[in-house]
Amino acid sequence: MLSDTLKKAINEQINKEFYSSYLYLAMAAHFDAQALPGFASWMKLQAAEEWSHGMKFYEYLYEVSSSVSLSSIAAPPSSFGTPGEIFEQVLAHEREVTASINRIYEAAKAEKDPKTELMLHWFITEQVEEEKNAQDILDKLRMSGNNPFGVMFLDQHVLGARKGG
Repeated sequence: MLSDTLKKAINEQINKEFYSSYLYLAMAAHFDAQALPGFASWMKLQAAEEWSHGMKFYEYLYEVSSSVSLSSIAAPPSSFGTPGEIFEQVLAHEREVTASINRIYEAAKAEKDPKTELMLHWFITEQVEEEKNAQDILDKLRMSGNNPFGVMFLDQHVLGARKGG
């Protein structure tokens, strides 16, 4: 059984992961409306991945005989800026998620809960990848100067090439 502190933190993380899914789905809708199907597809895959992260935390709580307590998921913004501005938001958001997971890890370590520490290793590694992916796309967008031709190239050949899984 988890401590009340860790149970609360993991339940809050479930909410954060589900919010991330909503956020990326809202960004996908923005890109769909902007006729950028590659960006939209990338965001839809990201939304599905974030939902699966929330479910990993959900399943963990049950694996350790704890309880899930779902709370309301905040509505994401309904409007966004340029692709570059959006990926700045994505990177900042992923850094916030990383910090949240790191806080849970530190709490598990302080409570001498190795099973939770071990479970969190997967998420810590995943967040390195999440931040790198966002940074790589942001760097490419900055190189293109948000030039329409550069954005279209990235849409078709980089973000549109992402496969699920």
